[in-house]
Amino acid sequence: MRQSQKTEIKADHLSRIDLENRKYTRVRSTNSGENKGMSVTFQDMVLDRNNLNQAYLRVKRNKGAAGVDGITVDDLLPYLRENKEELIAELKDGSYKPSPVKRVEIPKPNGGTRKLGIPTVVDRMVQQAVAQVLTPIFEQVFSDSSFGFRPHRGAQDAIAQVVELYNQGYRRVVDLDLKAYFDNVNHDLMMKYLQQYIDDPWILRLIRKFITSGVLDHGLFARSEKGTPQGGPLSPLLANIYLNELDKELTKRGHHFVRYADDCNIYVRSQRAGERVMKSVTLFLEKRLKVKVNPNKSKVGTPVRLKFLGFSLGVDNNGAYARPAKESQKRVKQALKLITKRNRGISLGRMCREINQKMRGWLQYYSIGKLKSFIQRLDQWLRTRIRQYIWKQWKKSQTRVTNLKKLGMSYHDAYKFASTRKGYWRIAHSQVLTYSLTNRKLEHLGLINMSKTLQSIQK
Repeated sequence: MRQSQKTEIKADHLSRIDLENRKYTRVRSTNSGENKGMSVTFQDMVLDRNNLNQAYLRVKRNKGAAGVDGITVDDLLPYLRENKEELIAELKDGSYKPSPVKRVEIPKPNGGTRKLGIPTVVDRMVQQAVAQVLTPIFEQVFSDSSFGFRPHRGAQDAIAQVVELYNQGYRRVVDLDLKAYFDNVNHDLMMKYLQQYIDDPWILRLIRKFITSGVLDHGLFARSEKGTPQGGPLSPLLANIYLNELDKELTKRGHHFVRYADDCNIYVRSQRAGERVMKSVTLFLEKRLKVKVNPNKSKVGTPVRLKFLGFSLGVDNNGAYARPAKESQKRVKQALKLITKRNRGISLGRMCREINQKMRGWLQYYSIGKLKSFIQRLDQWLRTRIRQYIWKQWKKSQTRVTNLKKLGMSYHDAYKFASTRKGYWRIAHSQVLTYSLTNRKLEHLGLINMSKTLQSIQK
């Protein structure tokens, strides 16, 4: 059994070498009929009508803001009807020139801002068409330990591999933080890494035009000397192609690692080994790939304490398991706290919809982890916040009496309770409000039962 596994690994390694040494100048057509088996150029593939239609539909589905030209996603179809022939002609003869990306800054959860570059919707469609053609090629050479921005792979798959590595005895992690990675990708190196696999001048020129199109920031134009701005459909693929060089180096050295976009964790057996790997890999990244490692955020430690993709590990008699990191738990509670502020002045229905929208996605993401007890506590705390909000909404004593009577209280008890001078939070914890505004009634009003939802997801 062991011999067959070695043979399988060797065969896979040889096939990857073959792929890495092969340059694609044209692609085999998959169309049926008389063209079956004929080779077509990358230009043919990108500008194929079905490929462009698929790219349009993807851009339309993803929505997003307008670029520097102000054309929205809803304007794209009318624009294409009028300008399709001209656009395709420009792409064919090489005169197509992408517009500068629009600089947008969004806040990071832990402070600071993340810079995005929003291409125009037309450029987004062309980028998407290029990405659809290139992705199947690069999927053949990307590492099995790379999970970000790839089809049929995601954060949950990455965390499952982390758990497996920990259970195999890799109890220390080298947590690498790349400083502003997307803004610091070296263009010449990017093109070099592309040319290892693609030897088609037309598509290489088009990609270089996209990464050097410039940035428009509050009306001021800046040249793109480096970087592949986040915000375009092509950027995630290019980022993975660039860091695939890191994956190849780590594989060559025999390291076990998990990478999700620019978040890379390398798993070793000891602290000493981790510090040695941190030093050598940092040197490789900064000297060979020309990207900076943030020394303040990069560290060697245990996956039980460090977080990766919002998770950390727990350990019990059955081994390691994933769980939401403490920071992730605090962050979601803070988000719910903002949604349920008692002075927001919105309807309870709208508040419940906002909570449901937030928590369904959060629960889906973290559902591979152990979080039952945390969700039970969060459920209880959230219901108290909602009872507090309802009590404040009632405001006047007579309104409170009327509503408490509707909930089954006698007039005498309702009048007595409505006249209390206790604070909102204390009232929300009271037995009277807990028994009148029961969990079932809150669910009937639209509030999500997170424990039940999690249970249904994990089935």
